[in-house]
Amino acid sequence: MYMVESKAGAIVCMLFSLSFLGTWPAIMTLLERRGRPPQHTYLDYTMTNLLAAIIIAFTLGEFGDARPNFIYQLTELKDNWPSVLFAMAGGVVLSIGNLATQYAWAFVGLSVTEVICSSITVVIGSTFNYFLDDKINKAEILFPGIACFLVAVGLGSAVHSSNAADNRAKLNNLSSDSKPGTRATFIPTSSETLPENGIKDPEVGNDTVVKAKAGTAGFLVEIENRRSIKVFGKSILIGLAITFFAGVCFSLFSPAFNLATNDQWHALKKGVPHLIVYTAFFYFSVSGFVIALILNIRFLFSPILDTHRSSFKAYLNDWNGRGWALLAGLLCGFGNGLQFMGGQAAGYAAADAVQALPLVSTFWGILLFGEYRKSSRRTYILLVSMLSMFIVAVAVLMASAGHRK
Repeated sequence: MYMVESKAGAIVCMLFSLSFLGTWPAIMTLLERRGRPPQHTYLDYTMTNLLAAIIIAFTLGEFGDARPNFIYQLTELKDNWPSVLFAMAGGVVLSIGNLATQYAWAFVGLSVTEVICSSITVVIGSTFNYFLDDKINKAEILFPGIACFLVAVGLGSAVHSSNAADNRAKLNNLSSDSKPGTRATFIPTSSETLPENGIKDPEVGNDTVVKAKAGTAGFLVEIENRRSIKVFGKSILIGLAITFFAGVCFSLFSPAFNLATNDQWHALKKGVPHLIVYTAFFYFSVSGFVIALILNIRFLFSPILDTHRSSFKAYLNDWNGRGWALLAGLLCGFGNGLQFMGGQAAGYAAADAVQALPLVSTFWGILLFGEYRKSSRRTYILLVSMLSMFIVAVAVLMASAGHRK
């Protein structure tokens, strides 16, 4: 099996992981804004997410002659099952967290959701990992970084509140910033059932549509009419509650994986080898796949938050955006795998530096989705403050990296 053994190699893994984990949320958000049901998207995503873990396990996990390798440990379940359970618990909470963020992106926006979730992940998860890793990270650097992440959580909440107030003001003056002859009317669709032959791309049609400029009230209404998760008229607290719930879920998966690979609680019998990263990641991904499958099949027929009710036939026939959803799953799967490989070498607390992914997501959010266009000065000040604090926090966290003996 291949193992990352140097601090430099661990940092390279984290940087690649950062770019992958910061991009897949943008793809999922794009599909939701185009009207693709989140259940359809997540079912596609979770399949390739598992595929990435299988590819990593059967390649890097079998590389060379070192023992134990991936295949060997699969046959030793009777001995290493306590570590397997830790790995699977981590996969469950990560999958639930990812599923929650799919809805949070619609309510809170891609940038703020990722900043709050990632900051909570570091505040709770990195603290756990510091003690689990026998304090291999520099405490005098690590904990000031964690404090910066905590400040970023507060600033992220303030950005969301300010931006929501800006949007309400724009909608109250809808007629003043809509072009003459352009009507932007909200069309409720929560009670509709998807057609059994799938859904059509709402951005493609025969009618001539004049698109509103990003940041205007007309633009906000166009998005609302097109998207699959309707947010108009709902409290901002719904989005924040989902976001904080997702952040808590994310904060638990890395410590669980840490316990699975290093057995700090001595759950394994004496002489039983610890799970290698690749075996743990395989079980981690299998459990995440199973819980995602169960929840999203349920959501097909009993949707939440006023989303479309669907069916198996509608899902199977819905090829609109399927390729993008499959790509998102691969990016997330390989991103998680690289994070764990880096964490095994440099410590899982330092590997949480990949939670800098909101910097990548914010780039996509502003470039692709026009987030914060024509917002108030107060919102811009809070946004810059949030991102600046986040950058400082990530830099401090990476500087705290140690090396596992």
